[in-house]
Amino acid sequence: MSDPLRLGVVGLGRAFMLMLPTFAQHPLVRLTAASDPREEARRQFEADFSTPASAARSYETPEALCADPGVDVVYIASPHQFHVEHVRLAARAGKHILVEKPMALALADCRAMIQAARENGVHLLVGHSHSFDAPYLRATELIRSGEYGRPRMILAANFTDFLYRPRRPEELDTSQGGGVVFSQAAHQVDVVRLLAGSRISTVRAVTARLDPARPTEGAYQAFLTFSDGASAMLTYSGYGRYDTDEQLGWLGELGQKRDPSQYGSARRALAKIATPEEEAALKNKRAYGISTGGAGPFPVPAGHNHFGHVVVSCDKADLRPTAEGVHIYADERNWLDRLPVPVVPRSEVVDELYAAVRNGVPPLHSGEWGMATLEACLAILDSAASGREIDLGGSPAGV
Repeated sequence: MSDPLRLGVVGLGRAFMLMLPTFAQHPLVRLTAASDPREEARRQFEADFSTPASAARSYETPEALCADPGVDVVYIASPHQFHVEHVRLAARAGKHILVEKPMALALADCRAMIQAARENGVHLLVGHSHSFDAPYLRATELIRSGEYGRPRMILAANFTDFLYRPRRPEELDTSQGGGVVFSQAAHQVDVVRLLAGSRISTVRAVTARLDPARPTEGAYQAFLTFSDGASAMLTYSGYGRYDTDEQLGWLGELGQKRDPSQYGSARRALAKIATPEEEAALKNKRAYGISTGGAGPFPVPAGHNHFGHVVVSCDKADLRPTAEGVHIYADERNWLDRLPVPVVPRSEVVDELYAAVRNGVPPLHSGEWGMATLEACLAILDSAASGREIDLGGSPAGV
């Protein structure tokens, strides 16, 4: 019988809410403990995840959580700027670590996190990012089979309302990890790196700040070249106008059915907010333990998680991962390599984590992987600011 991982959570905010259906339903993990400064969230966690055989524990600080001997793995879902501190705490306590993307805000911090995990003999995984999603994993499997030749060009485009969802002040400050490059390019870069299967050589990018009231990057375009000659064009906009889900049968990023009649709802809700404090309070309403939360029941996904419109042009076919599977466009015919609708969303995250911790399988989404993705995100910002192409060809970050 499988021995579930006993999971402790640092931060019961929005990132945890997105992973909650996975952790609560996956048989290979058990939510055991959590830390959060909000008492109402801690009370809710204990109520939701205590069983007759075992009481769930909650703590005010990450230090107390990491000292809990009943925790095997710590999921770090705190704000970006605290990741390095919290990874070090968990590693020193001998806990394996799953840290949210972006891994950190500086490469030096990434290196410190990797070193802390190595010195303490624990696994460090970075995610959830959308490169865990089954359609991208399946497309990668098809590419690596060699049947369709090498990937030559990748197009990735995603248009969302990201910038108009409720934000804390630091989420609109690039220097503190705000904006779409740190939070959204981390997904998109991860996906194209996975599909390309080689190291990024160069990055040329522009970014856009189109709303003075949201003073951070809300959009970008980036052209990436890879060490084997492949290239990728990345486009992202979080300004809440055109929505890429229209191209994907109105299946949303989390595999949920979307209602196109709700166009502009994020902007309309934000227009009712007068101060940053009110906006932060509105965001907190989406966090665990207030108006949302609980251990289910969870909605059944209509499809897989995805990150917008992606096309991989290979020597012998074009591949288009979607919420339903992978569309294959070959010379003589095209068809859908359909994937079954997931029972547990984002189960691939726990599968990879469990394989690493219990079976010693080297994880794809390691600390080194996360650092290479951050390096590309920083290069997007650097290129946009300097007007130069950024050469990453000699980087030690690796694939």
